[in-house]
Order: sequence, then structure tokens, then C-alpha cells
Amino acid sequence: MNSMYLGIDCGTQGTKALLVDGSGQVHGRGYAKHALIERPSGAREQEPQWWVDALISAVKAALSTAPDGSHVDAVGVSGQQHGLVVLDEHDAVIRPAKLWNDTETAPQNSEIIARMGGSEAFFQRFGIVPLTGYTVSKLLWLAECEPENFAKVRHVLLPHEYLNFWLTGKFAAEWGDASGTAFFDVRQRTWTRDVLDAIDGGSGQLFAALPPLVGPDAVVGTLRPEVASILGLHVDCIVAAGGGDNMMGAIGTGNVREGVVTLSLGTSATVYSYSERVPSDPTGNVAPFCSSSGGWLPLVCTMNATNVVTATAQLLGKTVLDIDCALDATAPGADGLVFLPFLNGERTPDLPDARGSLHGVSAMNFTADHLLRAAVEGVSFGVLSGLDLVLAGRDAETIYVIGGGARSRGWRQLLADATGATIQVPLEEEAGCLGAAIQAMVAKSASSVAPLTFVEVASRLVRIDEAATCSPRTELRSAYDNARAAYRGRLQQYYGI
Repeated sequence: MNSMYLGIDCGTQGTKALLVDGSGQVHGRGYAKHALIERPSGAREQEPQWWVDALISAVKAALSTAPDGSHVDAVGVSGQQHGLVVLDEHDAVIRPAKLWNDTETAPQNSEIIARMGGSEAFFQRFGIVPLTGYTVSKLLWLAECEPENFAKVRHVLLPHEYLNFWLTGKFAAEWGDASGTAFFDVRQRTWTRDVLDAIDGGSGQLFAALPPLVGPDAVVGTLRPEVASILGLHVDCIVAAGGGDNMMGAIGTGNVREGVVTLSLGTSATVYSYSERVPSDPTGNVAPFCSSSGGWLPLVCTMNATNVVTATAQLLGKTVLDIDCALDATAPGADGLVFLPFLNGERTPDLPDARGSLHGVSAMNFTADHLLRAAVEGVSFGVLSGLDLVLAGRDAETIYVIGGGARSRGWRQLLADATGATIQVPLEEEAGCLGAAIQAMVAKSASSVAPLTFVEVASRLVRIDEAATCSPRTELRSAYDNARAAYRGRLQQYYGI
């Protein structure tokens, strides 16, 4: 049997596993849900053990349709970005991990920026401006709110790094995921001690707790014997560097060369485009992250996406299957109904304390279909404003859409009509898993006489679902331009931006 590769994606809602061979043929899939800890303060947390348990279940399900695991040569792990996992001197988890969408640490985010001299100074020194949700504010929150736990910290890890540690027993960090910590210089690709000294008083505790950095084609190690036994894999199976879910999603959509745009509609929404040059946005709205394929990945993230649309549908006694019908039954702009969809606060624009609101309600638009359209438009217009920032005045000709929202024909068509771009959907829905598997292939080949490149493998394995392609209807562009202007007007009215 040909060599096989396992891509694992640990997201907010669950962990997925995808088993593929070198040609990209899928041999197995698995999925297991995660629980979530939420508090009115804005805290959103998960126990890292839940990720481990879900990984085991997902991998076993993926392998259940394969003859055995002896042909799996490499594993790659994609993980939700920005989460904080802290371990003590015995390598034990100290407390639940604070997640990317945790807004409880917003005051600490403002405080760390102030300690470093303000946003402009932070950007000049490190090439990035922290936003609420980045890892750095979680460390300051821990120091201020749980000093007894902070004193125990000996290892600081991101979610995918913790899973790599569980798999191999080795600590390692990769450039792409490290970019979202805000204690990493995205230009020099090194840790930045200054930021951490501003938290621990210069004791060196936090800097010493950071894992060593590795490149995107690196091998972290091989599976621990006990892990290999649990998963049904062989002990020589390597574990690649892995990375953040957005970075792996980029690889899994072929976004490893300039000119490609990926828009992800999951619990959060992200939009990004590969670049050979370091992005430069002193406002901090465009995250100048490193990619996990060697370049950079300028990215904008909004915290509210499919969760808002799903919640709206459920409130109306409908399901996501009703979205297409609602969009077909209503016109762009929802007859004046505007939904600012900030149910979780917001990261871009940086409004952690914002709340969702409906505007322009009238007897004509107070219907279930209009409300559903307004929810979809509110989410879409927010992320498309991010796309404008990423492209810096350029137009997108083709956008690859992934995530749960990509399954809606109506939503895809709305994006095509509003942008003037052709919307395409990769045939493999689990772009994070596929990207992790591709990275595993590249890492496995790195020491061979003919190492593979990300461009080479992605061009071979990433395929398009032609039936899902949506071309723009030019006659609707002006209507969507007007609807987006109304959305921006409400933002200006209520938040001054």
C-alpha cells in the first residue's frame, strides 16, 4: 500500500482527522466534539485534555476504514490560534486554556500595549499590534487575576503545540502560529523577550517557558510509544511542525503563492492572501502573520460568522437549510434592515465590548427571511471590509471559500455578487486537515534526495468543486455597494469608525 498521511484539525467546536495518500485520495475521516466553558465576563475556555480525547476518537474513526495504521508515515496538526496552554514544572496543565475568542482579557490587551509605549511603538518594534484574543493578553490576565497559577508556569504553549507535545513528548513552536502570540517578531521570526518582561517584571520566567522555534517543513519528532499504541500507528511515524488553523487552511486551499485569496466562514471568519513580503499595517487591523509554507499571510479575522447565522436561524425556528431560500426571497440590503452581528464582541474592528444590534426595522422588513438575510449580510460585510484591507485597493478575481458557510449556495452567490469575484470551493471541505496532511508530506520528504515543495504538493492535491462555483451577477453589484455603505454608516453612527 502507498504511504499515507494524517491531517488533524483541532478547532473550537471539535477535532477532525483526515487520512490521505500521496495523490490526495481520502482513505478515512473522523470527528469528535469539544465542550466549551463560557462565562458572562467574556471568558471562553477549554480543557486541553478534551482536545486529546477528541484527537484519539477522531483518529481512530479515520483509521477505521483503512487496513491498518502501519502505512501512515507522517502526521500534521492544525490548531485554533491564540489559545493559551500553561504547564507546570511537571509538564502538567495548570488551568483550562483560554481561547482565541475569549474577550475577558480585553483590559489586559490595552494595558500591554500601553506598557510598550502605545500601538505605534509596538508596531515599530515588533511588526504587529496585539488585538483582543491574541495570546499575550492572556498571560497578563493570568499574572493579574490568578497569580498563584502564574507562578507555576514553566511552559507556554499554543493548542497545536500542546497536541504535538502529547504526540511526541517534544516542545516546539512554528512561525505561523507563533505570529498570533504578539510576543513574536514577524519580520525576524524570533521570540521577543521585551513584551514578556513587561509582564513578569523581567524575571525571565516567561521567556524561559517558550518552546524552541522551527520552520514550516520541520519534523518535531516521532510518536511516543504509548501514543502510537493508543492511536494504532507505528512508532516511526513522524509529527510535522503543524501550525495555526488559518495557516493550515491556507495550505489546504493552495494559498501558498501570491494571487490566491482564501475566505473562511467558520465560527469566526478569516480572509487572507499569501505574500512574499512582510505586510505592514500600523493600525493592527491586518495581522501580518507568517505563513506555514515559508512566506507571510496577511490576515483579517472577525469573531462573528456562522455562529451568528445559525443562532438567528434557530431563534426563528429555522435551520441553516433555510438560508438559501431566505436569500432568494429577499433583495440585497434586506429592504433597509442592518444587522451589526457582534454577538461575541469583535476583533476587526477592535470592539471587544460591542454587542449585536438590529437597525432600520420596519413593517416591511420585519420578517424571518429579512432577518436571515440581514444576519448573512452583516457577517459578510464585516469580513469583506477585511478583504479590502488585505488587498489594499486591488480587486480579487477568484476567492476560495471554505468553512461551514461555504456549503450555502446562496451565501456563495452573495459573496460573488458583492465582490465581483468568482467564488470557488475546494473539493475537500476540511482545508485545515488537508493543509496539515500536505505539510506532513513536505516534512517527511525534507530529508530525501528530492524534497517536495508546498506549491508542488498543493497544486496536485487541492482540487475545486466545479459544481459549487458562483460567478458574479454584475447587475447586482451597485445594490450590494449601497447595502455595504448602509452597514458602514451604522458602524460610524454607533462606534465612530
